[in-house]
Amino acid sequence: MQLELVEVAFALLLVLGVALVLGVWVGLALVLSGIAAMYFVANVPMTAVMATTIWSASASWTLAALPLFVWMGEILFRTRLSEELFRGLAPWVGRLPGGLVHVNVLACGIFGMVSGSSAATCATIGKIALPELTKRGYDEKLAIGSLAGSGTLGLLIPPSIIMIVYAVQAEVSLLQMFLAGFLPGAVVMVLYCSYIAIVSLLNPDKQPPSEPWMGFWRAFKESANLIPTLLLILFVFGALISGSATATECAAWGVAGALIIAWLQGSLTFQSFWASVMGATRTTAMIMLILGGAAFMSAAMAYTQIPAAIADRVSRLNLGPGMLIACLTLFYIVLGMFLDGISMIVLTMAIVLPLVQKAGFDLIWFGIFVVLVVEMAQVSPPVGFNLFVLQSMSGRDSWTVAYAALPFFILLIVAVAIIYAFPQIALFLPRLVFPA
Repeated sequence: MQLELVEVAFALLLVLGVALVLGVWVGLALVLSGIAAMYFVANVPMTAVMATTIWSASASWTLAALPLFVWMGEILFRTRLSEELFRGLAPWVGRLPGGLVHVNVLACGIFGMVSGSSAATCATIGKIALPELTKRGYDEKLAIGSLAGSGTLGLLIPPSIIMIVYAVQAEVSLLQMFLAGFLPGAVVMVLYCSYIAIVSLLNPDKQPPSEPWMGFWRAFKESANLIPTLLLILFVFGALISGSATATECAAWGVAGALIIAWLQGSLTFQSFWASVMGATRTTAMIMLILGGAAFMSAAMAYTQIPAAIADRVSRLNLGPGMLIACLTLFYIVLGMFLDGISMIVLTMAIVLPLVQKAGFDLIWFGIFVVLVVEMAQVSPPVGFNLFVLQSMSGRDSWTVAYAALPFFILLIVAVAIIYAFPQIALFLPRLVFPA
């Protein structure tokens, strides 16, 4: 059955939309959409295409690092790391404008290096920080908003689950993607801390008195418990950057190190070990199902020639690079209101990648752009995962939490503009380690 491409595209969007509205798992919804796409194409062996594409998507060596990095984060999620991060960082920022609210940003940045998940980072740090900040009299709106925004650092600062998924989809170096995330992550942290300081200076009545300085040695003693985790981070990324181990091998060492840290803290029990295994298994299975479904849908869409037609139509608009990025930012912001980050990537890469390649964008740089807009999706209603996490923790309704997170959502847009204006922020470390 041959129909016009516009009609086929509309029918496929309808199938996908109905499936998602009915609560069908994203991976299965993608498979259903792929089957519908294959229906419009004659003389194509559907079962053979489904088997080969799903197997190819699942058999990627790059993806072998995914469950290990997820497991490392799950292990440390069940330790006292969040409590030690708060205690260890609080003495150093207590006298800054904004005080202990800065701990949210710094702690989320550090935990993001061992988690790779935005929701896990937000939940782990928020579990300790939000009650402490509320008890000490800090502005609740600023505390909630900073946690929602800072939790997204789990996606940008490696190892990042989103970066692994993008590297597989775009067929780029995972190590270069990891390296590209460090400096943009630092930029986002500086933006967040600057905003917290400015708001605190403008509203001194909403802040408690500055924390008294406890002295250097006592502050250092409070921070000493962070040393094992920081050494684990340095070891994993040192081995990765030096080339002495692959990403998968580093992930395996990271799991071993996380188990040792949990054992030294006394939090490694059979129950916590098994909970971390099952948590990592569930997360990995969900991601692999989405990737497999997306691979099949992408193959089916290629047979319909819809992505090529869309890419050709957009290219005829002669959009400049800046306008293309602005349109893609708006597109992903809207998409992020309805889909999670992984689904956003796997659903759009088949169409978007040809466009950005033709516009001359570096795919490593574009990966950082995608991560930033996916971060926005984590704090945009109605399905922003971080909003759900903080809603349950704070007892506030979702719109109150979303309003508190709005300034940090805007700061992520500013970060996109900065990365676009100065692409070397993202490309400096990859080019330094892998010179052309």
